[in-house]
Amino acid sequence: MQSTPLLHTVRDLVRNNARQYGMVIALAVIVVLFQILTGGLLLRPLNITNVIMQNSYVLILAVGMMLVIITGHIDLSVGSVVALTGAVSTVLMTSWGLPPLVVVPLALAMGGLIGAWQGFWIAYVRIPAFIVTLAGMLIFRGLTLVVLGGRSIGPLPPSVRMWASGFIPGFTEDGPHLLTLALGVAGSAILVWIQWRVRARNLHYGLPALSAGLTAAKSAATVVVVMLFAYMLADYNGIPIVGLLLLALIVGYSFMMKSTTAGRRIYAVGGSEKAARLSGVKTRRTTFWVFVNMGVLSALAGLVFTARLNAATPGAGEMFELDAIAAAFIGGASASGGVGTVIGAIVGALVMGVMNNGMSIIGLGVDWQQAIKGLVLLAAVAFDIYNKQRVGTGRAGGTAKKKGDGGGTLPPERAEPAKEDTAEAAAPGPPR
Repeated sequence: MQSTPLLHTVRDLVRNNARQYGMVIALAVIVVLFQILTGGLLLRPLNITNVIMQNSYVLILAVGMMLVIITGHIDLSVGSVVALTGAVSTVLMTSWGLPPLVVVPLALAMGGLIGAWQGFWIAYVRIPAFIVTLAGMLIFRGLTLVVLGGRSIGPLPPSVRMWASGFIPGFTEDGPHLLTLALGVAGSAILVWIQWRVRARNLHYGLPALSAGLTAAKSAATVVVVMLFAYMLADYNGIPIVGLLLLALIVGYSFMMKSTTAGRRIYAVGGSEKAARLSGVKTRRTTFWVFVNMGVLSALAGLVFTARLNAATPGAGEMFELDAIAAAFIGGASASGGVGTVIGAIVGALVMGVMNNGMSIIGLGVDWQQAIKGLVLLAAVAFDIYNKQRVGTGRAGGTAKKKGDGGGTLPPERAEPAKEDTAEAAAPGPPR
């Protein structure tokens, strides 16, 4: 029985994107599971807003960490950079009296300098990123203790606290938040336009593309999910200010990685640094700027976390690097580099965030929470390795395919002699 072209398309789509779709399905299953276990508390508008705010710093770090892992490196210092930039920013605002409009650019510049410091040792001196960032984790944690003097400093100005706990203004006081619904409609329209544009571009260049029916179904599902999410937020206080920041980061970095030369160079360096260098890509410069970017995003996460906490503490940022790394790997990154997406990092961070929130609601202890998160990370990496082995086996098996009357596949015992005959024919004959 021959399968239809539609089934072939769906099968190839799922096979080529098994990791990404698998994590989306896993996120949906986790949401449904904890919605049942929590008696419907998980998807209440107030709790959804809390999930966004509580995991905002992890989402920011996951975006930068995904780029680092795509290049084949790792960054263990992001938690300490979060603590240091938050501490310095708090001291500048509370002790020195500098306004937030001056402190924020200084903090981001400080994060960029820290990233440049580490990127220099990694990209140009060729010290492994694991060693450099491990040293950075210790250095910047120690500097945080020096800046704070071992004590917490706060509170922060009200305008700063609004970054992490405020909401965008609405048009009405009663009923759903209209601006949030309008943003949901605009976001749905943009996503649908992107999906159809990608299909048209693939058809124009003769690349594989979804049928019109599948694209329409995908667009309809996108609209339903986005508008449902927007309505849940609008039913409370609307979109948090930090939510708009996350949206801008997701859109901007997704566009950069998919549609710019810089994004293609990052993937090229992670796929094969030697091949990228021979192709003309300045691999050292690319690696250097990836770590500068990670430093800036760490500083941004430090500002958001400090604003939400309303104080700078010596223990801020502890284990943040592990949350960001776990989010990237759960979201589809490969330990060998060259694979991963910004959307995947967001999905991975949401998986971790929903699990943390759901387990806290049902009263599960921190000890079990850590153990379960570790098992999820291990399962995600094992799934990545399984996919690679399955794809490699499929490609190896495909070399034995020959065109026959039935268009079938020759058995290995018939395909192998042909390979040996070819090798013998190519070998030089004995001298006369």
